[in-house]
Amino acid sequence: MVLVMVFGIALLVAVLLSGLAARSVLSTSLLFLVGGALVGDGALGLIHVAPESDIVRVTADLALFAVLFTDGMHVRFADLRERWKSPARALGLGMPLAFFGIALLTHWLVGFDWTTSFLVGAVLSPTDPVFASAIVGHRRVPSRLRQLLNVESGINDGLALPFVLIFLAAAAPSGHGEHASAGSIALELVLGLAFGIAAPLLVNGLLRFRLLGAEPKLQPLGPLAIGVILYAVCALTHANSYLAAFSAGSVLAAVSPEAKQAFEPLGDSLAELAKFAALLIFGALLTGELFGDLSFGGYVVAVLAIVLIRPASLLLSLLGTSFDRREKLTAAWFGPKGFASVVYGLLVLQAGIPHGEEAFNLIAVTIAFSIIAHSSSDVPIARLFDVEELVGIPDDNRGPRWPFGTGARKTGRPADADRGPDDAESVGGEPHRAESAQRDAEPGGDGADSGPDGGRGAKRTGAQR
Repeated sequence: MVLVMVFGIALLVAVLLSGLAARSVLSTSLLFLVGGALVGDGALGLIHVAPESDIVRVTADLALFAVLFTDGMHVRFADLRERWKSPARALGLGMPLAFFGIALLTHWLVGFDWTTSFLVGAVLSPTDPVFASAIVGHRRVPSRLRQLLNVESGINDGLALPFVLIFLAAAAPSGHGEHASAGSIALELVLGLAFGIAAPLLVNGLLRFRLLGAEPKLQPLGPLAIGVILYAVCALTHANSYLAAFSAGSVLAAVSPEAKQAFEPLGDSLAELAKFAALLIFGALLTGELFGDLSFGGYVVAVLAIVLIRPASLLLSLLGTSFDRREKLTAAWFGPKGFASVVYGLLVLQAGIPHGEEAFNLIAVTIAFSIIAHSSSDVPIARLFDVEELVGIPDDNRGPRWPFGTGARKTGRPADADRGPDDAESVGGEPHRAESAQRDAEPGGDGADSGPDGGRGAKRTGAQR
């Protein structure tokens, strides 16, 4: 109950400070991380969270499932077909370069064996712009830059997962990896992908029967029911629940945009709560002993992974593109080690592998440094793009917004009142999503979530950090 009370207090403080955080270096994500560290064994000792405790495992598992399910809904196949080259470069070249770069530094400077070094590289290679929401959420930041960061972060979590599992199995001590062979991992991944594709297709087919249909008030619960059932099925069959979650969200958004639109407000809120809860638990594991046990070489790796490996790998992947120098540097810097790395780091800690605790210490310190660096630099760097207004932060002339119908939102302005030059192509923020939803409700609407950024940018607004 102390942990629940601490979470409630931290959540209330985050809500009260969210407006200030949207316009300053303050970060609500950092608030939960620091709050967990303060009440944990490393400081006040109000809560005692052991790495092997069930609360760590369950929170991490559910949180990553929820995040990947909602993130999957923000991947639009039509947009990827139209503007796929830059995200493909970041995912196909930039991410592997970061993976190998971190692994090499870990092996040379920390002294881990190659398997553990590549495991650390796989854990720290995904990015998450939840810690750089001022870039993704500002309406006058070039839309192609917002799209690049959105698509990259939405997909690289799932791409890193198989490598994390493979290297975890390879690092398992003799006699402990019999159920984690390459064949069993492949079967888990295939089952997860199959269940993730089949579940939304089956439900969408059921809704075509005349006697079946969801009342508008209950429509947001349909995708939630799919997620709950899918999680249970994967647990019972040992299918990979993370890949199932991401693929189910993507397929659901493609075959039933109405269900995706109805679920989006609820899903984004649930995902934010799950992230905050996991960050609080993660913060409670950050103790003085953890920082003290990390070697000097480990600190060098943590710093270089943020200031050298990620920037260099993405800059190389963007050579020859039409991005100008400022856009390239901004995209290269904002590669925070995000929520997936938090959860994958907990998986490493609980796997019982040799050097697992040392690897977790390195991962945890890198994530903590990344959260501090990227959360405190997003707003100042966004101002370099001459941005005056935050997406999702209503000004004095905007009326209230509220859900109605299938999840659309009303605004107090005409649909195109806020749109800037870049918004004609794509707007990643909440007002655009609200306005497009309102246009869909009118005769002649052209479909929800029409920009390349889809709805993901709205999730990353400063108000929701």
